[in-house]
Amino acid sequence: MRAILLDLDGVLYVGDEAVPGAADAIAWLRRHEVPHVFVTNTSSRPRAAIAAKLAGFGIEATVDQILTPATAAAAWLRDSPTGRPALFVPEETAAEFADLDPMPADAEDGAGCVVVGDLGRGWDFETLNRAFRLLMTEPRPALVALGMTRYWRAADGLRLDAGAFVHALEYASGATAVVMGKPDPGFYDLAVRRVGVPKSEVVMLGDDIRADVDGAQQAGLAGVLVRTGKYTDADLQSGVVPHATLESIADLPDWWPGPC
Repeated sequence: MRAILLDLDGVLYVGDEAVPGAADAIAWLRRHEVPHVFVTNTSSRPRAAIAAKLAGFGIEATVDQILTPATAAAAWLRDSPTGRPALFVPEETAAEFADLDPMPADAEDGAGCVVVGDLGRGWDFETLNRAFRLLMTEPRPALVALGMTRYWRAADGLRLDAGAFVHALEYASGATAVVMGKPDPGFYDLAVRRVGVPKSEVVMLGDDIRADVDGAQQAGLAGVLVRTGKYTDADLQSGVVPHATLESIADLPDWWPGPC
């Protein structure tokens, strides 16, 4: 292995608490010049806020080292113009799409695409139904999903993530989402290009057996699972076999199979 992709929530921190040893593990990667990119399905905050949060845990990361579904989606929309986007994302994340002239917040028709991220408690029937109505207008807009993560672990327990709402909209409207985030192979390909080595020499480290481990393996990378964040023992009975399972990211330097 010559490079690594790192999930954030559940790997480097859980909620607002750093995983013990995470900062030391990232410092080890930097010291040994191991190329690394932080890949997350978080669509509730922009990259600058993520970098600031990592800095608060003593983890050095530049904005360019952070890959989010929102940045990938905005780049895709610029390259493949579909019309004005209707955004179902937090206000902070909407800033990534500012130059694309988003639809008004109460629009129910006229969108070229419907972008769905993690609204958290912002989801209610009226909001979900507005997204559905937009998808049912003619010509049918594209449904763009900022990740397909099913759930995540917050300080107060498990919470639904964007994937659950995307699936509901797919089921109701008949649309098939264009996925910008894990486990989409294209998202992994974009991350691999960031580290600049062949995908066969890249490992993905995460706490989600499906999006992180299986998604990476399906994209041609190695997938390593950590027993922090959303991990449960049932993950190892899921049929997905990680290349390795670590107690936490703190064990990364001792496990690392590269040349360091």
